[in-house]
Amino acid sequence: MDRRIRAAYNDQILDEALKRYGVTPNAVRPLDGFESFIYEYEKDGQGYVLRVSHSLRRTADMIGGEVDWINYLADHGVPAARAVLSEQGRLVETIAARDGYFLAVAFKQAPGTYPRREDWERGLIGQVGQTVGRMHALTKDYQPSKPRFKRYEWYEDADGFAAKYLPPSEATVIGKYNALVEYLHTLPKDRDSYGLVHIDVHGMNFYIRQGQITLFDFDDCQYAWFAYDVAMALFYTLPHHCVGEENVAFARDTFRLFMDGYRRENTLAPEWLKRIPLFMKLREIDLYIAIHRSFDLNDLDPWCASFMDNRKYKIEHDMPYVDMDFVE
Repeated sequence: MDRRIRAAYNDQILDEALKRYGVTPNAVRPLDGFESFIYEYEKDGQGYVLRVSHSLRRTADMIGGEVDWINYLADHGVPAARAVLSEQGRLVETIAARDGYFLAVAFKQAPGTYPRREDWERGLIGQVGQTVGRMHALTKDYQPSKPRFKRYEWYEDADGFAAKYLPPSEATVIGKYNALVEYLHTLPKDRDSYGLVHIDVHGMNFYIRQGQITLFDFDDCQYAWFAYDVAMALFYTLPHHCVGEENVAFARDTFRLFMDGYRRENTLAPEWLKRIPLFMKLREIDLYIAIHRSFDLNDLDPWCASFMDNRKYKIEHDMPYVDMDFVE
């Protein structure tokens, strides 16, 4: 999270957000949030999640586009946590602040819990693949309900991201990132390869109950290549340091199972699957930058510390995130 957003947030902002949704302060419980402030609450026997974000990250129309797409997907059979109306009948509530404004959105709480190891061992990645494939099939025909709700293109976050948040000592990483982004700008875009995608499907962004997942956290949804969305889902399923025969074999099996599910709903041309390593590299460097931006590098949590271990060297020396070919 941008440090300016943390500095601008306070209890008064939260109280106003709760008021907009008819919730009392003692009825909410804070949850972990990477880019926003997240809370859960219960109202009339139904569980909900409240998200409070800031205009430094997303405008009101951008969030309007997010919830418009979520509800479109939910209406067409995607297991997604639907956005709900405020007390005034709005999907997005704007709250003035000293610096910009905050935006409150509420969603139905997904049923179940985060997936466990045994869920993955039972082939959960195939269901994840099918869900991603369903979203890609549906997004081909999606049009925002209002023109101003159109979400941003992938490069609007990527262009200049490295130079903005990395120190000059990271010049090599900045150069690698910029060169990759420049190359990606040259890739073709068409109805069967490019559209509005979730871009953050992983085990901390869905719950599972009785074998069925419900997806949430569409905050990063953007127009990008379907192969990028696939790469992101695989990126978070594989080990941070996916080397050695056993890990690479696991990666191959994971990719196969994911694509078995994906093909039930959609198809991707082989040339796009071969580009998955490029999109994994983009996410690898993106995450490296985001950790520099948002955390104290000398006091990282175990997950971030594991990811950052030797990461600078791997990026600077063009080591693939996973050393395998993504072909079927």
